[in-house]
Amino acid sequence: MESKRSKYILIGLSVFCILLIGISSVNDGFLAPLRNGVGYVLTPIQSGVNRAGSAAYEKLRNYSNLQDALQENEELKSQVAALTEENGRLQQEQFELDRLRSLYGLDQEYMQYQKVGARVIAKDSGDWFQIFRIDKGSNDGIRKDMNVIAGGGLVGIVTDVGANYATVRSIIDDSSEVYSMAMQSGVNCVVEGDLTLYKEGRLRLTHIPLEGDVKEGDRIVTSNISSVFLPGLFIGYAADISIDNNRVTRSGYLIPAAQFDTLQEVLVITDLKSELSENGETAPAEGETAGEGAEDGTSEGTAPEDGTGSAETAADASGDTAEDAGSTSAGTEGEA
Repeated sequence: MESKRSKYILIGLSVFCILLIGISSVNDGFLAPLRNGVGYVLTPIQSGVNRAGSAAYEKLRNYSNLQDALQENEELKSQVAALTEENGRLQQEQFELDRLRSLYGLDQEYMQYQKVGARVIAKDSGDWFQIFRIDKGSNDGIRKDMNVIAGGGLVGIVTDVGANYATVRSIIDDSSEVYSMAMQSGVNCVVEGDLTLYKEGRLRLTHIPLEGDVKEGDRIVTSNISSVFLPGLFIGYAADISIDNNRVTRSGYLIPAAQFDTLQEVLVITDLKSELSENGETAPAEGETAGEGAEDGTSEGTAPEDGTGSAETAADASGDTAEDAGSTSAGTEGEA
């Protein structure tokens, strides 16, 4: 029964459509009101559907673009992190290369001496490397009283040696005294360590003879009369030279060549002053005999205040006192 009714409805609708087609083909104006009425009803609906569809499409497209952007952003972040890490590594390698080039230049400057390169592995508390430890020791030929250079000049001297490490006392330490001289004139003087003064980047330069030719900017190097420091090692530049209150000597300041806040690599000169002196390779000036300094090897005794010299009792004429940390030897010093 239901199928017959559906068949009749389908036939009726088909006939109605055929009639409409026939009428529209004969007289198009007959259906104009119907089309207009349908248009008034369907146009807003179609516009709304189009707007909703467009909005949905835009949202879907924006969501897809957002996901792509987020993924690309994560990839870019990973690339930036990798590039930042690589840049830091390259900068570190460049800094290390610059330091090693500086050490190589220093090695070439003092080709007459044998040297061993070493890395700084520890230091005493504080801002500067006044006492520090290196990663080379007796197994590498390091011995007490060997000179240490870096950063363009003298750094200090080895005071203690283990199998695979050594301790270095730098020239800025309060107990350090280095017999030195002005390279231009050969006038003797003393470089004294002073941690408080080094806050200003300077050390003391004392015991300059009143008539000695030492002036602002002169290059100061280690002197031949030094008992433990090899001669001719660059220390720094003289500054602010003035007459002392005793009117007999002059004093001033020294700007050290080495930087004692960033030491990382050093060169240890494996030639000992005492051995070279015994072999006649380095001889003190005429009338002067090198004297041993303080226990740690960085202080060479107190220089004469009046610039005329002082006599000390010799503890070991052979010069082997560098092997005894507690010994104090000296010789007769000439005029400063």
